[in-house]
Amino acid sequence: QVQLVESGGGSVQAGGSLRLSCVASGFSVSGARMGWFRQAPGKEREGVAIIYEGRGATEYADSVKGRFTVSQDNYKNTLYLQMNSLKPEDTAMYYCVARLGSRWYGVLDQRTYNNWGQGTQVTVSS
Repeated sequence: QVQLVESGGGSVQAGGSLRLSCVASGFSVSGARMGWFRQAPGKEREGVAIIYEGRGATEYADSVKGRFTVSQDNYKNTLYLQMNSLKPEDTAMYYCVARLGSRWYGVLDQRTYNNWGQGTQVTVSS
């Protein structure tokens, strides 16, 4: 059974840092395209960061480039999102996602990912 469990969210002041974790079970993170999406109140869900299976290439939303880093630990079967220089506009629920199938709508399109965690809240105050 596939499961994604996020942790690491919280409240931080602007300029601060947080690291989100996503423990995966039921599959190997090294063989799946995985990443993070977020949704702020009243806004559409958006792709934040994706890491490609195998070679570990990454893709980021323009709004987080240079501030966020996605990585994974294959031994711990865990995905991470290191978030630095946080801004109030980063406030959102953050979701861990995994693509375990053949659907393809684009690397940062939520329809591509068929497995989602329950989310972890990140709140950045000014």
